[in-house]
Amino acid sequence: MAPPPAVRSDRIAIVLNGNAKNVTREIVDFLDQLVLGGDLFVSRSLDEGVEIARTIVFRGYGTVLTGGGDGTFVHMVTHVVKEARAAGVRAPRVGFLRLGTGNALAWVVGAQAPRKGRGVAADIARLRQDAGFRPMRLLEVDGALTPFAGVGIDATVLHQYNRTKKLLQRTPLKRFAAGALGYTLAISTQTLPGYLFARVPRVKVVNVGAPALRLGVDGRLVGAPVREGETIFEGVAKMVACATIPTYGFGFRIFPFAEERPDRMHLRVVNMSPLSVPQNIVKIWKGTYRDADTVIDVLVDKVRVTTEAPVPFQIGGDPCGERSDVTFVLSEEPIELVDFYAPSPLHHEDSP
Repeated sequence: MAPPPAVRSDRIAIVLNGNAKNVTREIVDFLDQLVLGGDLFVSRSLDEGVEIARTIVFRGYGTVLTGGGDGTFVHMVTHVVKEARAAGVRAPRVGFLRLGTGNALAWVVGAQAPRKGRGVAADIARLRQDAGFRPMRLLEVDGALTPFAGVGIDATVLHQYNRTKKLLQRTPLKRFAAGALGYTLAISTQTLPGYLFARVPRVKVVNVGAPALRLGVDGRLVGAPVREGETIFEGVAKMVACATIPTYGFGFRIFPFAEERPDRMHLRVVNMSPLSVPQNIVKIWKGTYRDADTVIDVLVDKVRVTTEAPVPFQIGGDPCGERSDVTFVLSEEPIELVDFYAPSPLHHEDSP
């Protein structure tokens, strides 16, 4: 049953991932009191998420806030947009509450840390009073809408982090399992040592969309555009990933050129030595690391990535098994993203 086409409610729906680290009983109770009870949804499975998205579109909410990390955002945006398209209505604005582990989007939109609910409450208050919003295009990959996705070492880290997290749950360090400590242990004890001896797969990246634009180490265009059907890269690579936002989790600016053009996403091909990562970790974190021999940056809107053997694959920070053939596409239609850094529409209306 489709919602009435004219419905555009000012009500805010909040969708929480009940399995996320910071979605505690205390947070759920706090938010339940903060908003109307019927506007708070707690999802513990993918099936529940689909049903929640259908309800949100049917009721005509103006804004949806997701809490539980980048993966929760990806699942809800994907389902909400799909349901809105099926109903022939405009999708609601989407916002992000900082209740997950990596929280890449939190660094982009200025979402605050929970602090026993106070940070989340402040974000909701800002949303109601003076938060702005902006259009943002996402990637479409494997049927999902996501701000980033990739194959290779970034997905390997996520697989190994999940394994490390399970091990830490059995130790006195279990309270730190889902967080930076878990990632650090996974990278230092599994990822980097493994890549010292592992055979790096051969990768081929072909442009299957609009002309691809190569970037030099200074971020300026270099060389001729890569036309549709031409090869952007062929060789060994530890990571091939695309993004429309600059950051991964914990504020790492892995994609410093992701917001250069609204009609392109940032493709990054990396073949850094595992030993060079610790030496350059500060530059990598800030997004200032440049090396034309080991990092290739290209602005694209559709690429196909094939590997000689299946490699780990991630969408929005969630491990998704292995792939040997993936196509990354820049979505045609942008979503409206709640952005606490953006000027409020009210301020525009009040200005002379």
